Amino acid sequence: MSDTQSLKKSPENCESTHIVDLVGEAQPPPPVELTAAQELALYRKVDLRLMPIVSLMYLLASMDRGNIGNAKIAGLTTQLNMTGSQFNTMLTIATIVRRSQKEEKIRSAYHITTAILYLPIPRKVRYSSSSASHSHLKSGIPSLLLQKFRPSRWLSGLTIAWGLILTLNGFSKTYAQLVVARVFLGVVEAGLFPGVVYYMTLWYPRHALQYRFGFFIGSATLALAFAGLLAFAIGFMDGIRGLQGWSWIFILEGVATVVAGILAALVLVDFPAAASFLTPEEREYIAWKLKCDNAAVGGEDEEFSARYVWAALVDWQVWLHILVFLAVVTPVVGMSIFLPSIVIGFGYSVEISQLLTAPVYVAATITALSFGYYSDKLHMRSPFIFAGLLLLVAGLAIEVSPASPVAKYMGTFLCMSGGFGAMPGTIAWLGNNLSGQCKRAAGMAVHIGMGNFAVLIGVNIFRAQDAPRYIIAHAVELGFVGMGMIAVPIIAIIYSHINAQREALARNSEIEKPVYTEQELRQLGDKAPDFRYTI
Repeated sequence: MSDTQSLKKSPENCESTHIVDLVGEAQPPPPVELTAAQELALYRKVDLRLMPIVSLMYLLASMDRGNIGNAKIAGLTTQLNMTGSQFNTMLTIATIVRRSQKEEKIRSAYHITTAILYLPIPRKVRYSSSSASHSHLKSGIPSLLLQKFRPSRWLSGLTIAWGLILTLNGFSKTYAQLVVARVFLGVVEAGLFPGVVYYMTLWYPRHALQYRFGFFIGSATLALAFAGLLAFAIGFMDGIRGLQGWSWIFILEGVATVVAGILAALVLVDFPAAASFLTPEEREYIAWKLKCDNAAVGGEDEEFSARYVWAALVDWQVWLHILVFLAVVTPVVGMSIFLPSIVIGFGYSVEISQLLTAPVYVAATITALSFGYYSDKLHMRSPFIFAGLLLLVAGLAIEVSPASPVAKYMGTFLCMSGGFGAMPGTIAWLGNNLSGQCKRAAGMAVHIGMGNFAVLIGVNIFRAQDAPRYIIAHAVELGFVGMGMIAVPIIAIIYSHINAQREALARNSEIEKPVYTEQELRQLGDKAPDFRYTI
């Protein structure tokens, strides 16, 4: 477990400058004593206020982003006269105009846009969640706007903008118009996910995060399930007011997203200190819990410094975790977008294919929540990530085999359950093991930003000429999953080795123990001799 165990923090601010050694354990008293049941009830109270609206926003955003696959089989490519790889290049949106055989082809950049905007920018940011100010390195260009807008306004504003842009997608009459709309959709999307992840860290301690991440990301899987059901229902509107079914998919889901964004502006609370739905004692307790939690804002360095950014960029664990993230994201993205096309390749009609995608995502949501719950309870990440990779291997192996359509359909359950089950853990695992706010923010920004480039691979390996089996795409995905199955044990073994070395140093009475001030330990972060990595 990632704990800084030897600090003797003062009850007032969890800070001190006295000398400490590497043995002993102390915790400052909370402002109010709560039993385990009372603490659980408190965070359930927070959950009921925050998680439904945050999950609804991401559910609709994911539905808006993923419905392109449903629109494809509902007439999008036919009406806009897309040929060859134009659908794939529209998904990757690189606003590159390229001439080929005297024909201009617009190469789009939805995911290139989002990947670039995720990358970290060193910038000192101050917010006021309590009486103290805290410094953060913001995770990418859009997050810098959090300096000007409160989290509630920023997240709700993004959702409203997303819905408006999606609605305009439905009125596209040419391939070029759709490409431009997808570019702007990518710009808006870049701010939502890191914004929500950051927002959750303002409310929850570190080993309560993966379940919430699972709930949050699980809403995305439910979104994709509902996208199939809605696409089936909306398909009957084909021809109304001269618009095809795919246009109505974008328009109606876009309007619903705008409504959700307006609701979020009314419901979201920026910080615990401003939470009127909590009592003063409850607000103080949450502030204390965050301040003294090693993954929040207490026992670690809050100061911004370029050296912490550099420390994240050269840290071995950041780059190994990127390999794991790529291993999970690549198959998840590819399968999510092309699942309707994969299912229709089994020989089913368009309407039945839309419906058959829904149960796959329901199963994936249950898996994500189950993995998140037990991972937080056991304070372990790697076993659940590896289990998800195993499910992916089993599912992809079925997809590349000459199995029956029913078996291949069952394979999609394994693929999506494994991918979405592992994804929250890949985010939480690195976050637990980077100590120091600035270093963690920089490391997580690089992690998510570089991982987002996996989307470029995921959407381009499903080529039209490879339908219906998509053997090349599934083989590439298997290769990435294999990379993850090598990287996860390596990371876990290295963490275990370092933890064992630090334990041996702390318990060996014959060796003179080094002494540090609390400030020195905070500056060392996860390199401190009393820091323990989460396995």
